[in-house]
Amino acid sequence: MVNFVIKSIISGILIALASTLAKRFPGFGALVASLPLVSVIGMIWLWYDKPDPENMAEHAGATFWYVLPSLPMFLLMPYLLRQGWGFWSSLMTGCALTVVLYALVTLFASRLGVHL
Repeated sequence: MVNFVIKSIISGILIALASTLAKRFPGFGALVASLPLVSVIGMIWLWYDKPDPENMAEHAGATFWYVLPSLPMFLLMPYLLRQGWGFWSSLMTGCALTVVLYALVTLFASRLGVHL
């Protein structure tokens, strides 16, 4: 349980740092937010808990395929916001698009020989 709390605190601090930077320096904040911090931190925690190269390779490979369908959200949201949509409706629409694209990637990945 202590391990979980330590992981949560460290991860939370990094996310808070990215959002704090974005308030003052939007471009730099976007750069920090675009870094795969969650993935990298997750891989570090996974390796710490289970240092298995094959497991890590599968995790990293699957992460790549799940990142791809999340990217269109970052094109849709600014478009919707500039069209006068509110933040929350833009965010929810972007998240809904991502969920649909995740489902499609999951559905078609096995047909391409990708095991997720």
